[in-house]
Amino acid sequence: MAVEALIPVTLVYSPAAREVHEVALLLPVSSTVLQALQASGLLQSFPAIDLRDAHVGLWGRKASLAQCLRENDRIEIYRPLGVDPKVARRERFARQGARTAGLFVKKRAGAKAGY
Repeated sequence: MAVEALIPVTLVYSPAAREVHEVALLLPVSSTVLQALQASGLLQSFPAIDLRDAHVGLWGRKASLAQCLRENDRIEIYRPLGVDPKVARRERFARQGARTAGLFVKKRAGAKAGY
């Protein structure tokens, strides 16, 4: 009777800001990202996770659901961005004003702006 080798993996999901759910799993060596998602129970706990357009990654790099896992992999489930980062930066810059942001701030008394 052969014992199948198991590898530890961690699955992480953040449904909202400052809320993180982390699940540690022991899976067979040939497991895929999809199998880890199904074994974690997060799909039942969070029905908002849609596998058809789920964006997942391993250690911050985009991965497919069919990708095989290795020992100590960290699977991350990404949620869509609420605001485009470029738009958010423009709005923040407009609120702060040109004289109080970035290169336009005077660093020392008597210095020209941008230096």
